[in-house]
Amino acid sequence: MANTKQARKRSHQARVRNQHNTALRSRLRTAIKKVRKAIAGGDKAAATAELRASTRVVDSIADKKVVHKNLAARNKSRLAAAIKAMA
Repeated sequence: MANTKQARKRSHQARVRNQHNTALRSRLRTAIKKVRKAIAGGDKAAATAELRASTRVVDSIADKKVVHKNLAARNKSRLAAAIKAMA
């Protein structure tokens, strides 16, 4: 248990930041799932629209350093490749 006021404050800040980052990671995963669902549905136009929307979410979360920029780039690349493969 934190013994000083400073340590209590840091503990509280860490808890709040952890909850915020967890929510952002959840938004990221949901955005990716939406694109995968559109790809599975077989509608290329809808999948492309979802990819465009999810790209903004993924980039935003990577800019905040919640996830690594390479993870964001990898996810976007794989989703784009899956849409391109739909043909």
